[in-house]
Amino acid sequence: MKTPIRSTFAVLLAAGGLIGASSAIAQAAGSDATLQRERAVCDGVLQDRTACLREAGAARHEARRGGLTSAAPINYQQNALARCTLQPPADRTACEQRVLGTGRTTMEGSVLGGGVIRETVTPIVAPTPMTAPPAAPMTRPEPMTAPAPMTAPAPMAPLPLR
Repeated sequence: MKTPIRSTFAVLLAAGGLIGASSAIAQAAGSDATLQRERAVCDGVLQDRTACLREAGAARHEARRGGLTSAAPINYQQNALARCTLQPPADRTACEQRVLGTGRTTMEGSVLGGGVIRETVTPIVAPTPMTAPPAAPMTRPEPMTAPAPMTAPAPMAPLPLR
């Protein structure tokens, strides 16, 4: 009776090993396909190909370790708002508007192109021009007396010769 139990156990163990091996092979094939896709992407970017491949390999290694995760969008927003607190108080509100996309905010660009540029337009009402004080009424100028004519200067004497 021990022999059938041992045989059944051996068959189950072998089947489990085959399933685990096929899973590892499928995972390796999937990661190889991912690596091939990443290499193809590195051919079409503006970045240095060597650096791109190095980053793809590092990302693949980190994914195997389970450390490649993406934060929730709210965490990115909280991080951006925390950066706005470092701005001077006069600029803080405009920074928060750019991050939150409120007001007249436009976004353009991409990470691949070098960054996302956010621009917020804040209209400022021009101050009312100051009114000049009323001008004093013009008065008639006083008549001036003409100066006395000048007398002719005396002729110059010649210098003695030496």
